[in-house]
Amino acid sequence: MSHLRFQGATPETQRDALLDIVRASPVLMTTLRLARGMDLPDWWLVSGAIYGQVWNALTGRPEMHGVKDLDLFYYDRDTSYDAEDRQIRRAAVLFPPEPPLELRNQARVPLWYPEHFGRPYPAIQGSAEAIDLFACTTHCVGLRLEPDDSLTLYAPYGLEPIFAFRLEPNPRLDNRETHRAKSERQQRHWPELTVIPWP
Repeated sequence: MSHLRFQGATPETQRDALLDIVRASPVLMTTLRLARGMDLPDWWLVSGAIYGQVWNALTGRPEMHGVKDLDLFYYDRDTSYDAEDRQIRRAAVLFPPEPPLELRNQARVPLWYPEHFGRPYPAIQGSAEAIDLFACTTHCVGLRLEPDDSLTLYAPYGLEPIFAFRLEPNPRLDNRETHRAKSERQQRHWPELTVIPWP
């Protein structure tokens, strides 16, 4: 099956394939350039826009098919609501309205997560630690565009789950319900996906 042509490839081949797909996406490259221009501390474009566009490219679907929003993380030790709101307002002026941008200071997440989701969230020291905690290891991916236009990739569990079209649970947090909901939604958009049940 052609959509699985990078399944089982070397990590270097998978990395090159992902970066080629990203560079061929006008939406992703525009997003990365605008994010770089904001000069936020420890920023990363993460998750759905990346793996979703990989799946689109490999299955011949349109750019951003199934991508709900663009998730942009940063980590600022100023955890006040006002500081984050200022950055959200900056981004609202800079970024196109579609797909919508979700900009969040990851240093603030432990402050609101327990009340919002009813379960604890660990203290983290940077955006990468937040990426590590996504409900699926498949979703744990981040990209940053450097000043020299090179792309820095962060994928703590590797890229094989993405290229194998396999949603693998990440039990670092009690995210069973999130894993289920995301899996159901994503299978509607990419029926090629295989879902590994929550342990």
